[in-house]
Amino acid sequence: MAVHRTPHRRARSGATAAAIAAAVLVLSGCAASGSGDSPGDGASYGEISVQYSWIKNEEFAGEFYAYENGYYDDAGFDEVIGISGPDTGVAKLLSGSAQVALSDAASIGAAVAEQDAPLKIIGATFQKNPFTILSLADGADIATPDDLVGKRIGVQDSNASVFAALLNANGISPDDVTVVPVDFDPTPLMNGEVDGFMAYLTNEAITVEEAGYEVTNLAYAENGVPYVAETYSVTEQYLAENPDLLKAFLIAEIKGWTDVFQESTDDTVELIQGYYNQAAEESEDGLEAVFGALDPVKTGKGLEAEKLLISTPETEANGLFTISDELKQQTVDSLAAAGWDVSVDDLFDTTLIEEIYSEMPELVDYLP
Repeated sequence: MAVHRTPHRRARSGATAAAIAAAVLVLSGCAASGSGDSPGDGASYGEISVQYSWIKNEEFAGEFYAYENGYYDDAGFDEVIGISGPDTGVAKLLSGSAQVALSDAASIGAAVAEQDAPLKIIGATFQKNPFTILSLADGADIATPDDLVGKRIGVQDSNASVFAALLNANGISPDDVTVVPVDFDPTPLMNGEVDGFMAYLTNEAITVEEAGYEVTNLAYAENGVPYVAETYSVTEQYLAENPDLLKAFLIAEIKGWTDVFQESTDDTVELIQGYYNQAAEESEDGLEAVFGALDPVKTGKGLEAEKLLISTPETEANGLFTISDELKQQTVDSLAAAGWDVSVDDLFDTTLIEEIYSEMPELVDYLP
């Protein structure tokens, strides 16, 4: 997997399962140095590893700005190692090979519910999950949950539980829908082999539009399955032992994602391409290399679609990565619909992000 080890600094110019018990024992030796120092007070936190959920594309633009503009350096890190996905990060968190994972509520919630994994979500980039049932406007045109009845829906194996949650949340029997196993290539939708396709608003939905089709999206977040995604996830032990380190890391992340909103789309796309290309060069068998060059037009559209999932009235009022009590409850309710029973306290601990904004209220203003 591609790993980013050394930030490429430049002047700012606008572009800027192993047994859980055993895993916890491993973690006891993984705390970074300086965990008792206050963030931003000359602390030295050494090196941490961050598992990305996907390849190094626009989903991690904020992280790229944190490298590029020295925010990780300013926070006291010698090195922040960003590891390319795809990966939920659960196993790596539990083994101690990654200290932070950019994951999602479904993956973390499933691990907590099924394995009693000692994991916590401490913040979330996406206030709305990016899942959608994608259809062609001149085809099945699936605009409401009821439109799913009688249709053939392409669903990836890894997403079966989340699709079941959509049906459950809308009172639709699984017997009323034909699930067709697919991978992440939306060609079966364009070829008419399925009526709908489980996709990302930020990815396959744009791919199909780019191919010349008018599309209809049935967004999960707007149709009974709202939950946070691109979550900052850690083990309970790491959180307890390294609160100042994690606060410093989150501050650097806030600054990086603020730049995403304040810099131009073209400049951000240029930055993304640089980090993507570096990942492709570093790992011949990584997906960045397999996928080939990024399409700058699609990347820009994906970036703009992401901003709609990140920025909400709640984040405008309270700051990036914050999660309201209402959204926490909606998240655990959505997980329950998928068969994962966890409580808000089981899944979330947002104390650090709340402390950051209490201590540094100026960070709330991320919009230009």
